[in-house]
Amino acid sequence: MFTHSRVAVLFVVLISCDPVYTAEIIGGHVAVPHSRPYMVLVERHMSDGTKKYCGGSILSEDFVMTAAHCQAKDYLIYLGLHDMSLNDEVERITVEQAFPNIHYNNVTLMNDVMLLKLTSKARFGSKVKSINLASKNDKALPKSCIVSGWGGTKESNGLLSHKLMETNITLIENENCKVEKSYCSKGEPGPGLGDSGGPLVCEHGKAYGVVSSMFKPVENGPPLFRYAKIPDYNGWIMSTVKTALMRKNAHNRFQ
Repeated sequence: MFTHSRVAVLFVVLISCDPVYTAEIIGGHVAVPHSRPYMVLVERHMSDGTKKYCGGSILSEDFVMTAAHCQAKDYLIYLGLHDMSLNDEVERITVEQAFPNIHYNNVTLMNDVMLLKLTSKARFGSKVKSINLASKNDKALPKSCIVSGWGGTKESNGLLSHKLMETNITLIENENCKVEKSYCSKGEPGPGLGDSGGPLVCEHGKAYGVVSSMFKPVENGPPLFRYAKIPDYNGWIMSTVKTALMRKNAHNRFQ
């Protein structure tokens, strides 16, 4: 689930940090179809004409959440998707505006959260639903969580997986991750190439984090996977959504 590009960041004896651009669930399995109706595939149209992919989650009829390092020129969001080879009934919506976190650092990948305002409202149903976010009240470190995504598994040689994959992970206590407003998990299983931006789902089915990056604090040691900690961004998420909708409503009134 990691890109081939390397981005150096400071973390203990940090060796490398890989944004997770395409989706390889390491040590995972195929998800039950549409059991995660909040999941979306973010198709990113880059300035050079290429397409890349990230994961994401549905916040509301108007907004999707993903990672800030998943920025692109344009986006197409796939909702209600499970099997990419059977996507005739999948809802596709373009993005009106992207809102990367104002403190996002594209070198260290700190504050790696972004909201995407959809050009039209998502149609909710059994296959398309929003996800609840963990709040500041959810203070205890979750003991068991799930990440999911599409894309290259080890068996597919890095190509996108046709079906949504998922895996269970366990978060670890790490002071550096806490300072960086992140959760971390260690070694396999974990997210991989293309799972960037997907939700870290823990207790009560709430989104606790956003899949961000991988790095190795010790050379030849196991990788650490980093997830932007949603409870630390709730204020920014709420204010961004409120401001964007107010501007949209004001614009519509003067049309």
